[in-house]
Amino acid sequence: MYSLLPVLSVFSRILLAFSSAFLVPLAWAWFLDAHHHTTIWAVSFTITAASGLGLLLATNRYRRELMAKDGFLLVNLVWLVLPAYSALPLMYTVPDITWTKAYFEAMSALTATGATALTGLDDLPVSVNIWRCFLQLIGGLGIMLLVVAVLPLLGLGGVQLYKAETPGPMKDTKFTPRIAETARGLWGVYFLFSAACLLAYRWAGMGWADAFMHMCTTMGLGGFSSHDASIGYFESPAIEWVAVVFMSLAGISFMRYFIVLRSRSLQPITRDREIRTYFAVLVASIALISVLLAAQGVYEHFPDALRASAFHVLSLATTTGYSATDYSQWPVFAPVLLMFLGCFVSCAGSTGGGIKMVRMILLVKQARRELVRIIHPRVVNPVTLGGGVMPMSVMTAVLGFMLIYGAATMGLAMLLLFTGMDIVTAFSAVVATVNNIGPGLGEVGPASNFGGLHPFQIWVLSFAMLLGRLELLTVLVLFTSRFWRK
Repeated sequence: MYSLLPVLSVFSRILLAFSSAFLVPLAWAWFLDAHHHTTIWAVSFTITAASGLGLLLATNRYRRELMAKDGFLLVNLVWLVLPAYSALPLMYTVPDITWTKAYFEAMSALTATGATALTGLDDLPVSVNIWRCFLQLIGGLGIMLLVVAVLPLLGLGGVQLYKAETPGPMKDTKFTPRIAETARGLWGVYFLFSAACLLAYRWAGMGWADAFMHMCTTMGLGGFSSHDASIGYFESPAIEWVAVVFMSLAGISFMRYFIVLRSRSLQPITRDREIRTYFAVLVASIALISVLLAAQGVYEHFPDALRASAFHVLSLATTTGYSATDYSQWPVFAPVLLMFLGCFVSCAGSTGGGIKMVRMILLVKQARRELVRIIHPRVVNPVTLGGGVMPMSVMTAVLGFMLIYGAATMGLAMLLLFTGMDIVTAFSAVVATVNNIGPGLGEVGPASNFGGLHPFQIWVLSFAMLLGRLELLTVLVLFTSRFWRK
């Protein structure tokens, strides 16, 4: 029988480390909220730390090297349980919130989805909004990458965790001799960009608190805001352009930035097929929607149409989910295209969600290959990327992922339709949560939120966020009988 105790032993350390995150809103509450809610944050920290310490003492003697299945189980355990602890302070700081909405909000934060069930964000204490946004900074690149950097210090390997958590099809790629060094390098780059983003928002006119919160949700590509009107609250073109720049940067693989810094050359980015395609799709989409908005008279001046198009294309395509206006009122082609872009544009290794651009490139190449084989059955025409031939294992994984992605999206949407939800809201809500985009269309569009849904519908979409963040297979493998065999 498969034993959970070694996994729980590692999880106890993760929970203990995660408890320190509560000190961030505690500090903000102490200094900015006139000690308001400091007790709640202190108690949340104590409960989480005590749980981690108690579990550590109970399971410490079961430590051993992690197996592959341990890594998958541990990742799922982290993403299921940490939102529960994260939701605790929300129950006592947000008026009239239910446990369902609190867990949904915490899951949305840690998965960097940005779908909110709360209203009245402007009236919440600063520490509460800090907590919501800070969770997206943590979850953006992946809690487990941080753990991978720490595990070697505990005498535990991290390769299995890296494979289970790293987004994208080519999970075995390593850029340094040791996986822990790779993880530390990725986090170093992540925080370097985060510091630059913070200063840029401050320069553009935000206060320090708003700049910190929006830095967290921009670099995490999560899209939470401290205001119900999101970025539109500021009515500032400068702030929108800062968001555009850093959303576009965060949508690129942080592994590429790591290589650039190590090699002191921009070639790893300029010659990368996925990144070139990423920018080509963004530029083409911005131009197309700009022309549409100007031609339809949505904006009187083309520069205004261009700015609105650039901001919302970057926001939705990178799965951030900010809004500066209610784009669902634009000509129907525009919001549908924006949702479609959110399904695949982000690069593998970025903090974005969705299918990832590299998978789409490989799928297009595979389709082209099959068309050639119809005409020339004997031709040797392998799928290549970056000058190298893609192994059949990678192509099989991509095709399998797409099959499960389509089945999961359709199945979850049908489940919501069964509950009586209208078709636009159901499909857009599933697309928005599975791809970690945030807002959808219909009842969950940019001018509203998920708070009006039935509790069962909210739990379905919470599961959809988990599926999307862990790229489906990592979650669904737990439902196979072979996984639990010794």
